[in-house]
Amino acid sequence: MQVGKLISVKVATAVGLGAIIGAGIFVLSGTAIALAGSAALLAFIIVGIIALIVALELGELGSIMPLAQGASYSYAYEAFGSELGFVTGIMLYFSYSSSIAPIALGFGSYLTSLVGLSATFYPVVFAIALIFVLTIVNLFGVSKAAEADFGLVIIKICILVVFIAFALLFAINHGSEVAAHFTSGFQPGNLGAILAASVVIFFAYSGFQAISTVTRNVKGGGVGAAKAIVSSVLISMTLYIIVVIALLLLMPASLYAISSNPLSFALKTSGAPAWLFTLVSVGALIATTSAALAMVLASSRMLHQISSDKLLPKLVRKYDEKRDVAVNAVLISSAIGAIMLFSGNIYVMASISNFGLMFSYLITSFSLIHFRRSKAASSFRIPLYPFLSIIGIIGLMALLIGMPREALIIGVAMILSLIVAYYMLIEAESRKIEKVEIFD
Repeated sequence: MQVGKLISVKVATAVGLGAIIGAGIFVLSGTAIALAGSAALLAFIIVGIIALIVALELGELGSIMPLAQGASYSYAYEAFGSELGFVTGIMLYFSYSSSIAPIALGFGSYLTSLVGLSATFYPVVFAIALIFVLTIVNLFGVSKAAEADFGLVIIKICILVVFIAFALLFAINHGSEVAAHFTSGFQPGNLGAILAASVVIFFAYSGFQAISTVTRNVKGGGVGAAKAIVSSVLISMTLYIIVVIALLLLMPASLYAISSNPLSFALKTSGAPAWLFTLVSVGALIATTSAALAMVLASSRMLHQISSDKLLPKLVRKYDEKRDVAVNAVLISSAIGAIMLFSGNIYVMASISNFGLMFSYLITSFSLIHFRRSKAASSFRIPLYPFLSIIGIIGLMALLIGMPREALIIGVAMILSLIVAYYMLIEAESRKIEKVEIFD
């Protein structure tokens, strides 16, 4: 397989930012506030730290295997073999492909609000249209998709700066009454609420792993990709915190609800001028487009990598060498994203996607431990090892335990089903099962 046109570190960073910012700030920030009030700020910081640790681990693993396209799957496959690799890969792939749905639904909700439509089916219709267009864009190849993402990221960050500036002016003009916005709906010591918000927010940080699927296309290889991964998390974490503060300046925490267009809702409630509402809505459309674009790209390349390791049928391996794109994998990912639009509200969609994501990150941490023990050569290393990795593992376990019951049931059922499917396939192929002696 030939390496296509190389992309710079800043463009690779944009791939991560494109996935992170659209999914979080414009779509899920209001849901986090609805669950935890102003304590959502703490949740964003906690999850940001966990995400940064995972980003550092992915950076080191990417420098060890710069040609891998499957992110956590590739690392699990090389560290622990095909069984855990298969389970991790499918779980992560489903997480990424299903995450296309809530991001696209956010796009549909903002567009519906912007054009003044009221029927509830319009967001889904617009979401399906977005997925179709992004499928076409991805079929033109990774370099064109990534370069398009870079331009979108710059535009939406500028629009967010305008939104933040308006929130600050609003706070200055309304004086002391704004302080009550932060205490409205806040329950001191409610760890359950913070944990629930953290679970949702984790989805918002998920996009940085998209960079791991294009490491071989990044200038500087593993080191360049590592810089892009860490930069995308740090930038997005800063923006998240500032935008959540801005949302709380505009409206009391108790007024936020589980919805996919929190910024436009806050602007309407606070009586913002029409031009600003239009500008931010356009920014949200750009952000969600950028995020969905990155997710289609990442999920399709991951599925192709699993198939290339011959853990999936040959059909998925169809590859356009000229455009550097996995054609059938793009089509399958887009189809799953469209189907998931009918699975429930934005919170349900994010929760379903989150289980596979957290599981894969947990395996990522153990993969790093494996390669450190085997003294694998790497051009980038996570600092404070193994302490940061241990903190990351504990944090991920806590988030998994705190997930909604429905998501836990679906996640565990998927893992069990994948294990059964794996051994059924092994049996069908009459493959010999490896037996390992763990203890003397």
